[in-house]
Amino acid sequence: MEREKNHFSGGRRYKNDEITVYWKPDACVHASYCYRELIEVFDPGRRPWIDMNGSTTERIIEVVNMCPTEALTWKWNDESKNIEVEKDQTNHVKFRRPELMAPEESRDEIRPVSVKIMPDGPMVIRGNFSFRYNGKEKNITNGIISLCRCGRTDHMPFCDGTHRKIGFEDKI
Repeated sequence: MEREKNHFSGGRRYKNDEITVYWKPDACVHASYCYRELIEVFDPGRRPWIDMNGSTTERIIEVVNMCPTEALTWKWNDESKNIEVEKDQTNHVKFRRPELMAPEESRDEIRPVSVKIMPDGPMVIRGNFSFRYNGKEKNITNGIISLCRCGRTDHMPFCDGTHRKIGFEDKI
């Protein structure tokens, strides 16, 4: 298993013989699917917290695809396999982080805007859109943001995972 810091902006990568998993901590909304589903690989109490030898590649892919944000993404180490990946592999870099694809594999697919309210968590918005707050405007292209719904984040209006610490529950 290989781990590299800062291979890409704001994150790390972890490899086994078949795939690379990318972790972007700033995008994590602490939905906890990763460690609830596969603690043998994703253990926040261990350093490094991702052990790519803890399970099969198929199971790691399945759990990474559960991540509701781009905090965890993956791709095949054999670049030719990345071209054939279908959209049901939701967290493959081809769909979540196309800048991590080799240039010849990357397609400029435009994603429609989608909004998902995570149970007891943030509002996740993905696609192409303009986001305005505090007099600032940011254009998001094939991107994702997570907005706080508990009101206790230290990075307003963005989610920082505080909802999990305070036991936030939906009122809707």
